[in-house]
Amino acid sequence: DLKGELFLLRLKRSARQEFKSSEFGRMRKRIARMLTVKREREIEQGINKRLSRKLDRKWKQSIVVRPPPSLRENKEE
Repeated sequence: DLKGELFLLRLKRSARQEFKSSEFGRMRKRIARMLTVKREREIEQGINKRLSRKLDRKWKQSIVVRPPPSLRENKEE
């Protein structure tokens, strides 16, 4: 969901719509924090880097694409 929100911010910027530029940094840092925690948990479980990437690919293939929450709110209105 966070990557989707970041994508929407980029779309707003390219379409010259109103947005808060500080949100880019905040969003990227939130994503980085989440990925760091995820990797720390994998290290605790003894999952090496190669297996981690393999699991990420499998997980990404199983994802059902949905619009980010902010876009869903706009559709409801």
